[in-house]
Amino acid sequence: MTRVAAIDCGTNSIRLLVADAHPDTGELVDLDRRMTIVRLGQGVDRTGRLAPEALERTFAACREYAAIIKEHGAERLRFVATSASRDAENRDEFVRGVLDILGVEPEVISGDQEAEFSFTGATNELKGRDDLAKPYLVVDIGGGSTEFVVGDVHVRAARSVDVGCVRMTERHLAHDGVVTDPPTEAQIAAMRADIEAALDLAEETVPLREARTLVGLAGSVTTVSAIAQELPEYDSAAIHHSRVSHDRVREITEWLLRSTHAERAAVPSMHPGRVDVIAAGALVLLSIMERIGAREVVVSEHDILDGIAFKVAEEAEDGKRSG
Repeated sequence: MTRVAAIDCGTNSIRLLVADAHPDTGELVDLDRRMTIVRLGQGVDRTGRLAPEALERTFAACREYAAIIKEHGAERLRFVATSASRDAENRDEFVRGVLDILGVEPEVISGDQEAEFSFTGATNELKGRDDLAKPYLVVDIGGGSTEFVVGDVHVRAARSVDVGCVRMTERHLAHDGVVTDPPTEAQIAAMRADIEAALDLAEETVPLREARTLVGLAGSVTTVSAIAQELPEYDSAAIHHSRVSHDRVREITEWLLRSTHAERAAVPSMHPGRVDVIAAGALVLLSIMERIGAREVVVSEHDILDGIAFKVAEEAEDGKRSG
């Protein structure tokens, strides 16, 4: 087993996994897994730059994570940055800050690389499951982008498109930085049209409708599962590999879109950082299910973060063998 650390820094959240990994068997034993809402992508869609306060929130989380990594004695660390830091003019400032705090440069990966990591993390432990037909469509609904990957054992096609819960909220559901509570029918229609256009783009390169099992990743999907199960608090064990029907996703999405901030905040499993963006994320999920005719979504807590950790462990093993 190799002790590794992986950090995934997205548009809305930054997450850490410290784990003992065995690349030959695909086994991953969590030692510490945590998430912090930092909203790194705050305003990027509008300004093209990472906001100073967003950078400071992210760096504060990095300092906390550095202490945890040191405490567990991880042999290797990989820091992957996704949508917001790809798009920002001042991403060099972000790179310097992370390097100073953690001693590694963040890898600002492409959408296709992001999709590969997500697929590996989501499907590694589904091997041998005869109740889940292949090929899989793995969908990672992030803050700024959504990744689509079709594959069975290996990836067949992947595409990243610029729709995510934060980007859609800022673009369609907010005015002067304040989220409409609840949104108007016109706002919802415009957001839906944007999502449908993005799905058209994804279908140019990814055969979405060939999938037999839809696997959904990231906070928007896991929160929908928590709401569907009426969990008294967020419970990763109950959420991981849960299944939510299309009808239930539609009911939850319709409720989220007509609810107020206070009503969403009162949901016991809702993370405070998702209250304003969950409706947009749920609509992305519903739109995907309708596009491909999925009767249910299989929800995974294991995603890009696990894929990164597996890759780090493989690289460490290769280094030991060659050494």
